[in-house]
Amino acid sequence: MLPDFRSRQRDYLLEIARAITQELELDKLLDRILRTAVEMLAGQAGIIALRGEGGGWKVAASHGLTPEFLHQINPSLAKVPDYEDPARFELPEINRLLQSLTRSASNNLLRGVALPLIARQRVVGLTFIFRTYRTVFSNNDRALLQSFADQAAIAVHNAQLYTQIRREKQRLDALLDSAADGILIMAPDHTIERCNPAFARLWGEKSENIQGSSHDEIIHWIRREQGITLAEAEAGGWPLTAHATLYVEGNVDHPSGASLAVGITYAPLVSPEGSLSNIIATVRDISHFREAEELKSTFISVISHELKTPVALIKGYTGTLRRDDVSWDDEIVQDSLEVIEEEADRLTALIENLLDASRLQAGGINLNLADLTLESFAEHLAERFRTQSSGHTLVVDFPPNFPVVLADEDRLGQVLSNLLSNAIKYSPEGGEIRISGQVRADQVIICVQDEGGGIAPGDIPHIFDRFYRAEEASRTTKGAGLGLYLTRAIVEAHGGRIWVDPRPGDGARICFSLPR
Repeated sequence: MLPDFRSRQRDYLLEIARAITQELELDKLLDRILRTAVEMLAGQAGIIALRGEGGGWKVAASHGLTPEFLHQINPSLAKVPDYEDPARFELPEINRLLQSLTRSASNNLLRGVALPLIARQRVVGLTFIFRTYRTVFSNNDRALLQSFADQAAIAVHNAQLYTQIRREKQRLDALLDSAADGILIMAPDHTIERCNPAFARLWGEKSENIQGSSHDEIIHWIRREQGITLAEAEAGGWPLTAHATLYVEGNVDHPSGASLAVGITYAPLVSPEGSLSNIIATVRDISHFREAEELKSTFISVISHELKTPVALIKGYTGTLRRDDVSWDDEIVQDSLEVIEEEADRLTALIENLLDASRLQAGGINLNLADLTLESFAEHLAERFRTQSSGHTLVVDFPPNFPVVLADEDRLGQVLSNLLSNAIKYSPEGGEIRISGQVRADQVIICVQDEGGGIAPGDIPHIFDRFYRAEEASRTTKGAGLGLYLTRAIVEAHGGRIWVDPRPGDGARICFSLPR
């Protein structure tokens, strides 16, 4: 090494020592090491090539080189085979390649000095410095270079570990932030160290207001339906193993004051020494699952009841008519066949509604749109229903020049038929049923109004729900609770909406809108 640089040996080593402790950003660290090495060896340029975890070499930092020359280096490094012992085979091969490239690119004017970077018996990379002269290194020079390379290798290794840890943290952050379920990370004393956005949304609180709280301050059980609480489990010795998960299901207090159905899974995070480091709680809102279970039970109950009645009647009348020991007159036979036909129609309508409900759940309702004159369409339906009830007066009330709408005639017929059928069904004392139309700037409104007992205020928010039937209606009339559910779906598929006009004690009035 040149005598001018001997006095700076300690400074170079101190520079690398500072780099190890101060700089963990890999790119900045590599640039700092490379510039120090170029200056220390009185070079004109240099590169640092790093070896990947699974093999393969790539230039990670360069100084004083043209882009054209760098483009020649990377393809050459990529051709170096991977060996189980890279220090013995790969480093000499890379040194040979770089020396050859240097001589050919500089017409034999440049030479290279290679400093292998080996940390903890692992080949990290190689620093290669380009110089214009040959130098014979003394033992002291070699010791300096070896010390520099060793410390540089440790610094690079630490920076790589830091980069790896930072990437793992980013991956963990992304996982927590994107998780649909709420996640709480707790200390062994149940202090919440972190909560993800999903839990904050579920709880209706900011994350910073939840973090730092105790688990028991946030999770307060009102009723448990499955499992035991975290405190009860720990009193019994939980976790006995590193993979001992705990599941609890029930209702907890929500900050809104309501009860929230949740399922919580607790998983322990155990250190290599066997001590509990953290408890990970995954909180899932199971309200929808509860609703689905209730809906399933309602479905089975309603459908079984609605199927039993017509099937029993059909079977009873058919069995009666087939008796050999009795001769029935024509009037009784006709009445019996009429009942059988009506009950068969009920079964057909129920099956059609169930199929429509299934189609709707699977992906919506297909519409065949065409121009439709609502006034004449409503009058046609009213005429059909007039034959079904002599105790009701059906009135069609539309203003002159009512706009033509774009609609599916069959589906809109299903809507009006459901509303008229309900109007007749829920006004058993008779009276007027009025189908009226109103014109607005961008929509038309159709209303069906009866003079029955009306709809109770508590039932209004639910009457368009699937399988919902008011308590009074369940006792006095037949039905599966699908008619208004399908009616709403059809109206919304047309781009409209449907609602109940509250009229306590003055009959029911249901209106829907359609775009003009």
